[in-house]
Amino acid sequence: MNDTETIVVVGQVYIHEATKDKNILLLTSNSSAGVIGLSTALSIQQHLTPSQSLLLIARDFPSNESVNYASPWAGAHYRPVPGSSAQALREASQARRTYDHLKRVVIDEPGAGVKFVKGVEHLEAPPAEYLDEQSVRNVYTHLDDFRHQTKEELPAGVKWGVEYKTYVINSPVYCAHLLRKFILKGGQKKSYTLTNVNEAFSLGRNVRMVVNCSGLGFDDRKSFIIRGQTCLVRNSVSATITRQNEDGSWSFCIPRPLDGGTIIGGTKQPHEWDPNPSPEIRAKLLSNASKWFPFTPENKGQFDVIRDIVGRRPAREGGMRLELEKLAGGKSLVHAYGAGGRGFEISQGVAEDTVELMLENGLLRAKAAL
Repeated sequence: MNDTETIVVVGQVYIHEATKDKNILLLTSNSSAGVIGLSTALSIQQHLTPSQSLLLIARDFPSNESVNYASPWAGAHYRPVPGSSAQALREASQARRTYDHLKRVVIDEPGAGVKFVKGVEHLEAPPAEYLDEQSVRNVYTHLDDFRHQTKEELPAGVKWGVEYKTYVINSPVYCAHLLRKFILKGGQKKSYTLTNVNEAFSLGRNVRMVVNCSGLGFDDRKSFIIRGQTCLVRNSVSATITRQNEDGSWSFCIPRPLDGGTIIGGTKQPHEWDPNPSPEIRAKLLSNASKWFPFTPENKGQFDVIRDIVGRRPAREGGMRLELEKLAGGKSLVHAYGAGGRGFEISQGVAEDTVELMLENGLLRAKAAL
């Protein structure tokens, strides 16, 4: 190249329900640097040439709080999801690679806020894919210490149970860790609210590529939010446990590493925009947790609540959009958004797939020139 080139990664962007049919695509306070964007930026950095630079654009960064900034509100843990659809198989591959990546992070980066613990799943009414051995093997057998629990081990009402070694993440710490690594490796960041993805091409020197990790995208009618409510408590628990209730709802507890408390969840409410925590939901979450999860006994069955959490997961019909769009003037737009509630679980896999897409199209070099 004869001139320096900037690659722009766009952080999470949300559109408000009331603006979907208008030209205004996002509110001024509603974009953020989520785990997908941060992971992708770090992966791209490994392939930059000396004439390329990387700029991360977002409205909110780690340490900011917003109901629309989903990543810091996440549990977060890894629970496999069996299935045979193209989306399910793609996410299974991405999740497996993320699992392997985080095993290395725990060893090499102890301050990242990641820890491996025992994971347990108890299902009262297991869907068909959980009863299909091939579907289960596809997503569970790579997990360390994986096994089916015996009938004698299953709690009352539970018809299917497994345990394995999995990771839990202190999500605010992990996001801050990723951003710190990105900056130390020479990345640049800019707080800015985009009104159109094409605007990103004007925010750096000679921008030829924009990577759209914007959560919901900008004008994608397939995108939608999923409201989630959880409760952060000081009570300790040694394992992450997920229980599917007979009515199809889910309960879980996730210990956050580095003394981050425990997340008790949770809800999934598609297209629900209420930002306020529901006292009724909190009461139900804590009631279920007191019955099913092995919290340490010093609190005598009472929960020491730190805060209620409400966040909006950026989802998309058919799963993530991961594709290259060629624009006029030799410019390129790479889309990587719509992870829903699996952002942390598939983050590294998505980052690797995004980089591979860029390599295949000659947008990055196969070997880093750093």
